[in-house]
Amino acid sequence: MIQSGVTSDLIVCGAGPAGRALAHRALAQGQSVTVIDPRPGHRWTATYAAWADELPEWVPSRTFAAVVERPAVWTTRRIEVEREYVVFDTAALQDSLDLTGATIITDRVAEIVPPSRSGPHALDMPSVRLPSGAVLPGGRVVDARGIPRSPALAEQTAYGVVIDSEQWAEPDTLFMDWRADNGADPGEPRSFFYAIPLSANTILLEETCLAGRPALESHTLEDRLMHRLRSRGITLTGTERVERVRFPVEGGRPRAGFFGAAGALTHPATGYSVAAALRTADGVALGDSIWTPAARTVNRLRQTGLRALLTLPPQDLPLFFDAFFALPVARQRAYLSGRDDLPGTAAAMSALFAALPWRLRRKLAAAIVR
Repeated sequence: MIQSGVTSDLIVCGAGPAGRALAHRALAQGQSVTVIDPRPGHRWTATYAAWADELPEWVPSRTFAAVVERPAVWTTRRIEVEREYVVFDTAALQDSLDLTGATIITDRVAEIVPPSRSGPHALDMPSVRLPSGAVLPGGRVVDARGIPRSPALAEQTAYGVVIDSEQWAEPDTLFMDWRADNGADPGEPRSFFYAIPLSANTILLEETCLAGRPALESHTLEDRLMHRLRSRGITLTGTERVERVRFPVEGGRPRAGFFGAAGALTHPATGYSVAAALRTADGVALGDSIWTPAARTVNRLRQTGLRALLTLPPQDLPLFFDAFFALPVARQRAYLSGRDDLPGTAAAMSALFAALPWRLRRKLAAAIVR
């Protein structure tokens, strides 16, 4: 192995939202940082959103494309969520995570090597090996490259189009719409409708499979979205910008040296991870452990919730979310955002279980026992 002369306080593997946020906050703390990514300048195209109360104060408001005071949910009825919802301007968010001062290496990571004090190539610090054989040592190495796809992992998938706001007659921002006007048969896996503003003039309309093993394919979601839009009087030209989404909602593990989805920051019940990465980036940059015993237990509870959710019959999903969004907003917040709030998460899950019909309780209890 060839040892390079590049040595940084922190080496970040991956320049997606989590990796870039971590590197940005480490630079803000005065650390020397190296970022390794095959396409570090690649412009992000996905749409990111978060609950406003999840975000740290250092995230600038100029990164917000829209702020919705009370997004709507449709289950068996219309429910307003009493919680502010932020849709990011993706380009502005990426630009705000400035990496000026970092060493940027455009390459793949072949191997992350733990520190060793023995052998002919002993290193007293962790390092990264590149495909060329070069080895880059650093004070710490954090893997923020995400989770590779696997048939064993539940995934979230979505298909969306961006249209002019003038074509959207409804006043609501729809966080989750389970109404059955997408042409799917009642016994088929369910998907929901998501409608959020991307700017003053554009809106994203998306059909989403919340979680599946396997998840619904893009072509199925496209067919359902087209059917749903036709049923609501929306005609497309075929020139609209398209967004396709597919990523695992499980597979990350709460452990040191990993961050973002790889470090179990993806919420298995929603697929959201960006806000959690932004909120914890400062602590991880400092070398603090974000995985307290309470946080690890919350992670296990959330994984249990995902397993239970995957067992529900398709027709029962709206009933499940009707009960969830009828909970007090503090309990909703605890489950959706309280990454280390063990009492709040347990109370929310208990209240949800108690609010469900008996037949759903039996199915969920059986899934948890299995």
